[in-house]
Amino acid sequence: MKKVLIMGSTGSIGTQALDIIRNNKDKFRAVGLTCRSRIDSLIEQIMEFRPEAVSVGSPEDAIRVHTEFPEIEVFYGEAGLIEIAKMDCDIVLNSLMGISGLAPTYTAIGLGRDIALANKETLVAGGALVTDLCREKGVRLLPVDSEHSAIFQCLEGNGGSACGRAYRAQDKSDAVQRPVRRILLTASGGPFRGRSAESLRDVTIQQALNHPKWSMGSKITIDSATMMNKGLEVIEARWLFDVPADRIDIHVHPESIVHSMVEFMDGSVIAQMGLPDMKIPIGLALNYPDRLDLLPDFEGDRGRGTDGALDFFTTGSDLHFEKADRKVFRCIDMAYRALEEGGAAPVVMNGANEELVAMFLAGKIGFTDIPDTIEGVMDEADFGTPSSVEEILAIDRETRIKVRELIK
Repeated sequence: MKKVLIMGSTGSIGTQALDIIRNNKDKFRAVGLTCRSRIDSLIEQIMEFRPEAVSVGSPEDAIRVHTEFPEIEVFYGEAGLIEIAKMDCDIVLNSLMGISGLAPTYTAIGLGRDIALANKETLVAGGALVTDLCREKGVRLLPVDSEHSAIFQCLEGNGGSACGRAYRAQDKSDAVQRPVRRILLTASGGPFRGRSAESLRDVTIQQALNHPKWSMGSKITIDSATMMNKGLEVIEARWLFDVPADRIDIHVHPESIVHSMVEFMDGSVIAQMGLPDMKIPIGLALNYPDRLDLLPDFEGDRGRGTDGALDFFTTGSDLHFEKADRKVFRCIDMAYRALEEGGAAPVVMNGANEELVAMFLAGKIGFTDIPDTIEGVMDEADFGTPSSVEEILAIDRETRIKVRELIK
């Protein structure tokens, strides 16, 4: 039985992971849970799953949880996330929001824990540090993002594994000799696909949160609307699969049936397909290398057969692909630029984006202020190359200060 630590247990990924654990009690046990502020939801999870330890956002919430469950070890704050990451477990599911996921992930990797990664900012900000430590410690870094899980599945058995076995190898060359010509990273296009740049100036918060395909947290939903999410995924793919940025192409695919593809040197293209359902990549990461029987949990809707599976007779004729409009969705090019510049550039871009998305959700700035300000911060940034998690987090803090100054 695998012991699972779920970081971000009350969010979308965390609750779906707990659904999987609930339905596979012979395979998994949730030994640790974390949440920032949804304490009532966390308490319900504690009552059902009886973890050994939890971490919460504030000392007040820690006191409340400890009072109700004195037998459970309780941590809090950013330090609490690092402490709970040290607990005895087989795999850590990191579904935290933003750069807060970096330090606890790095801590868990250092202790040899396998990682199911749903926190793309960990690799955006800490790519080389994180992947080098994975190789050193023989840790599996298993993707939970639907696109990266798709790429991972396409690479399995095709000239070498992706992150699963490649990061177990001490010799980095094992991870780069796959016959991959291109990674074809798909994108739904978000709620504003087909819109002009001018039309986005008056976008409301509600409009930006209305994603056509996926139900996600507010931050990632706004990132999908600006298509920064796809830029972050380009950076994540570069580090997960050791493929240079110029071999990662974005394909807008509004139906979200093909979750990504890999083109090989002989011209073959392998795609991973399925209806939009995050339990597939979550289940694969938790149970790797074996798959779980998830179909009985699916709810019927268009595109599913009577057994819950993908029905090509209703979806097969409706698959479309188009280029991303990078003049409208400028965040995509910012991500490619950050990869090209290297050093602190991805940290600066990510930190600025996180701060600006929070401001937009709070009603303090407009939608197009997000890419405009990120570009301005990147133009002015000069932070060198970070060599530790502490330096990355310091650059992130300085970037957020700069963003607030620019907005004022």
